[in-house]
Amino acid sequence: MNAYGTLDYNGTAWRISDLQPHVAIAFKRLFPKVPAHGTELFLSDTDENRADLHWFMQRYPMNHNHGPILVEGVERLTTKAAERERILMPGWTPGETAGFCDGKQPYNYQKQAAAVTIQNPSLLLGDDLGLGKTISALCTLTSGAPLPAAVVVQAHLADQWAERAHEFTHLRVHVIKGTKPYDLPVADLYVFRYSNIAGWIDIINTGLFKTAIYDEAQELRTGHETAKGNAARILSSQATVRLGLTATPIYNYGDEIFNVMQFIEPNMLGNRDEFMREWCGWSKTVRDPDALGTYLRDKGYFLRRTEHDASVAAEIPPLNTVDWEVEWNDGAADEAEDLFKTLALTVLEGSFVKAGKAARELDMKMRLLTGVAKADAVAAYVDMLLQDSPRVLLAGWHRDVYEKWMSALAHHNPVLYTGSETAAAKRRNVKAFTTGNSRVIAISLRSGAGLDGLQEYCNEVVFGELDWSPQVHKQVIGRLRRPGQTKQVTAHYLHTSGGSDPVIMDMLGVKADQSRGIVDPMKGYEAKHQDDTRIRRLAKAVLGREDDE
Repeated sequence: MNAYGTLDYNGTAWRISDLQPHVAIAFKRLFPKVPAHGTELFLSDTDENRADLHWFMQRYPMNHNHGPILVEGVERLTTKAAERERILMPGWTPGETAGFCDGKQPYNYQKQAAAVTIQNPSLLLGDDLGLGKTISALCTLTSGAPLPAAVVVQAHLADQWAERAHEFTHLRVHVIKGTKPYDLPVADLYVFRYSNIAGWIDIINTGLFKTAIYDEAQELRTGHETAKGNAARILSSQATVRLGLTATPIYNYGDEIFNVMQFIEPNMLGNRDEFMREWCGWSKTVRDPDALGTYLRDKGYFLRRTEHDASVAAEIPPLNTVDWEVEWNDGAADEAEDLFKTLALTVLEGSFVKAGKAARELDMKMRLLTGVAKADAVAAYVDMLLQDSPRVLLAGWHRDVYEKWMSALAHHNPVLYTGSETAAAKRRNVKAFTTGNSRVIAISLRSGAGLDGLQEYCNEVVFGELDWSPQVHKQVIGRLRRPGQTKQVTAHYLHTSGGSDPVIMDMLGVKADQSRGIVDPMKGYEAKHQDDTRIRRLAKAVLGREDDE
């Protein structure tokens, strides 16, 4: 048999040498981690590499005597995949999870996620909003993941993570304070913020943290170039187990999944050029989201369940969606009409730099105007809704819009949960909304990730302003539609026929498809449950009309 090179094994790595030129090209395409210009190549000894070497040599045989060792890797990889499938079967019955407090055992599907992570220690857990990814992560730590662990969270969620760990487990937890390193107390779990992790690079680089967890991992979607991204890269390189948590890995376009996965399993999607060429055709849009989502699952690096999954067996009723057109304030639109026309012309006809600046300004101002122009109508809708609902979660974006809502709804004692309040103020406002006299909490569209505890008190969310990303809306809905919710959640999308709303509503369809294919491949679209009869009855009650339907 013709040999195309030589394969040697030293017990920890594989050495490939004397490859014929055309075989070297093929080999470097398959194994992107090897140097592009090297002639003597080395691969670490992993089962994945053994399986790929075994497969490669079916086409290009090499001189070696390591056949049994390669086959062992293939067999372990096959067994591993079969075990993963067994764990994910609805009938899988784990025992009690050690390390959890009495009466606080995780759900079986959360134990499944932990078992899969331990078995394949690089996982992006994409469980749908409200299914308890935090508890799945804590279960992973008590089920065998090496300690101590580091979890990186959004700034306002650090204390909440510590509270959940203390509430559910016996893990020792320390929340990292500030960006300047200090002597750390002994703990099992150290809680970092994305905003302070960069200051701890030297400590991270010592290899202290054996497990790395990234909560709301979409925070890393911009890659290694930022300070937090570079620190996370080092953390991932030192950790034995890497776990990402996010129901929304794709905020805009599908290429973001490449950056996120680089922190979970580097190079599994090739290098960036290879990913952009093969998956995206050099655009930001993944050409076949279904295929990419299936590939991530088949490789064992992505796990996602929804409330429809058999293993979850959720008891939460389906989401009810109400799309409602509200009035547009012509006066507010007239005030800015000339400015918008000037900006729009610059966007279409100006230089690259001027057009980009004008586009950002047009987007910002148009969305602000849209929010202001419909603010009174949104407040009136919420006021009507509160005639038979105890509380309403009201989502928006702009400070000017919040002020109008707070004034119009003052008799309901509204409170804020936006990017401007301190963590302590946020906690006070949540308490006022859940157990106090406030019936409305106005939440920023992008400030509610991880917020828990509202579901026991509220089941109505109103989108008074819209975001370009459908996943942002889903995050907000997830604050109410999660375990502990006993009622059907209704999401009210209030939009107008003017301003930015029509364009955003149209764009949301494109971006939703990118995310849907990757996170839920081959499932197609789920029909929305839409029932606005209750709102119509309320409207008639307000007008004093009889219900003649």
